[in-house]
Amino acid sequence: QVRLVESGGGLVQAGGSLSLSCVAPGITFRFAPMGWHRQAPGKQRELVASITSGGTTNYVDAVKGRFTISRDNAKNTVFLQMNSLKPDDTAVYYCHDQLQDYWGKGTLVTVSS
Repeated sequence: QVRLVESGGGLVQAGGSLSLSCVAPGITFRFAPMGWHRQAPGKQRELVASITSGGTTNYVDAVKGRFTISRDNAKNTVFLQMNSLKPDDTAVYYCHDQLQDYWGKGTLVTVSS
């Protein structure tokens, strides 16, 4: 059962920016470590960014310095700001509640060269 709702994907030129949002219903959001994953065509899903309940962040090397994950516990929302996008960033991006193992349906990000 899908419980998270992502938004903000779309088509952007290389070098551009997009901001993704994920709303996670429920009263446990503020306790949950959250992650953004992506799955490119023909590739396995990978974790690209995560944030603990206390706000500590971690990134895969490929997006360090370009992506920023953040959260607003009052709005049960986690964000992924993506700058300096590259064609290799093209993928479906998924939000994940690591505490309850809930996923969203994903939002497609396409970066054209």
